[in-house]
Amino acid sequence: MNDRRETAAGRIMVCTGTSGISSGAEQVAAGLERELDSRNLRDAWHVVRTGDRGLFQDVLVDVIPPEGERVTYVKVKPKDVGTIVEEHLVGGQPVKRLAAGKRYDDFFATQQRIVLTNCGEIDPEDIDEYLDRGGYDALKQVLAMDPDALIDEVEKAGLRGRGGAGFPTGTKWRFARKAQGVSKYIICNADEGDPGAFMDRSVLEGDPHAVLEGMAIGAYAIGAKQGFIYCRAEYPLALKRLDIAIAQAKERGLLGEGIFGTDFSFDVSVVQGAGAFVCGEETALMSSIEGHRGIPRPRPPFPAQSGLWGNPTNINNVETFANVRHIVLRGADWYAAIGTESSKGTKVFALAGKVKNTGLVEVPMGTTIRQLVEGPGRGMAVKRLKPKAVQIGGPSGGCLPETIWDTPIDYASLSETGAIMGSGGIIFMDEKSCMVDVARYFLEFTVKESCGKCVPCRVGLKRMLEAINEIARGEGTLAHLDFLEDMAHTIQQTALCGLGQTAPNPVLTTLRYFREEYEAHIVDKKCPAHVCTDLIEFVVDEEKCTKCGLCFKACPAGAITWQKGEFAKIDQEKCTKCRSCINVCDFMAIR
Repeated sequence: MNDRRETAAGRIMVCTGTSGISSGAEQVAAGLERELDSRNLRDAWHVVRTGDRGLFQDVLVDVIPPEGERVTYVKVKPKDVGTIVEEHLVGGQPVKRLAAGKRYDDFFATQQRIVLTNCGEIDPEDIDEYLDRGGYDALKQVLAMDPDALIDEVEKAGLRGRGGAGFPTGTKWRFARKAQGVSKYIICNADEGDPGAFMDRSVLEGDPHAVLEGMAIGAYAIGAKQGFIYCRAEYPLALKRLDIAIAQAKERGLLGEGIFGTDFSFDVSVVQGAGAFVCGEETALMSSIEGHRGIPRPRPPFPAQSGLWGNPTNINNVETFANVRHIVLRGADWYAAIGTESSKGTKVFALAGKVKNTGLVEVPMGTTIRQLVEGPGRGMAVKRLKPKAVQIGGPSGGCLPETIWDTPIDYASLSETGAIMGSGGIIFMDEKSCMVDVARYFLEFTVKESCGKCVPCRVGLKRMLEAINEIARGEGTLAHLDFLEDMAHTIQQTALCGLGQTAPNPVLTTLRYFREEYEAHIVDKKCPAHVCTDLIEFVVDEEKCTKCGLCFKACPAGAITWQKGEFAKIDQEKCTKCRSCINVCDFMAIR
């Protein structure tokens, strides 16, 4: 324990997750400590390095005096440290120009933080801070329970797997408990591979003990003594804080032999993945832990019957385990009262794309897409551009048009739209996004990440990508659309694993909701969103041009001429079709 934490009169919290560190959080924290030392204030204030809180307005700094109001500062730079110390800590007057405003308040106003409750609030490298907030109380409580009664409680709560498929967690645990085997294992899937997804990373960086406690509770329920956390090597900070948390838990007797003086023993090891998307699939993940190439296996047998080294194994993701302690402490009825009839609790989402606020949010299941964008997202980033679509569920998810953004985000409702919940990545798009190009992007990703074991995924996805590339170049025919639909349905029905079976979803949903955009590429040889370079003339549309000169300033090839008060003009011989002019023009004035 840090003794200064006990005697400090106030706390200065600095968000030092990956997002914060990339914006200079370590320099801000170190600068605060130097200022406190130089002014002999270290006994009065304690600098706490927390995980990220979720909103990307880094660096976030909170000043919490022993008495008085908490003040949150946003976008703090190292040069601002002296001002905060001088004016706020010494002078008692908050620095207004750095104080969080309505944008910050809007982001958190409609959230219900359960999984994220400690993220940005505690030092993840100090186990005492976790214990001070009820950490490991749930584990102590369940060790006095019958394992079947514990599973009953998880089933009653209605917790479903947050990794994508949404399988009932309690049912999964019961299968593993009833399975016969010499040894049983429990695995935490932290191989978060969806583009734009960072939910699991942030939880591991900001509250690793919550995941360890959830795993220990799950291990007690199924009768496992060994757990593994499979985390990709691209998450160095999460891995570092996991190692620290495991070592601290072992030192306190919260992992290892005879936990809380009982006959229950449980240990956790961390296995680093090499970044293969397919290793997010359960059977491929287990193959990787065993030291083999990470490729899926046919099911059945399911992991609960024959998993790691042929033994009964239970696999849940980070967010699922982080929910467990709250269910134990507050009760199944409390948890089941949150969300919808079929989808209980909250869900953590990563908001990305063309919204004003990006970052991590946690809202009750059943929250609509529109409520997300208008609430925590605070609306579209560029008001003059119309909202167009949202990609939900990652590469295996679907693209949904703005016209159905009132759809509740729950497992049943999303399934009806052709999309899936996925792990929780959401990308918002405006009219400058081409849905053919979006489908092509996700197909390129799944083609590259396919393990190649089964023909439908290895060959079928590649043929689909070839067809979409031809459409994007203006070489497609209407027959291409029939081919894409037929091939997509074939892959869904015949691919070996869930990743292959859901990979066609972006294509099917864009064909379902944005078919006219495909037809424009094929029939009119035009890209309505001005994205597909083979179909763009790169001519300034004087009816839309505002004479602002942004395209002139952005052009790296010197192909645009412009003078104040005049329309821009593009020299076709110099133009390299790099799209820099289109990217900066929010008036869609480049044809």
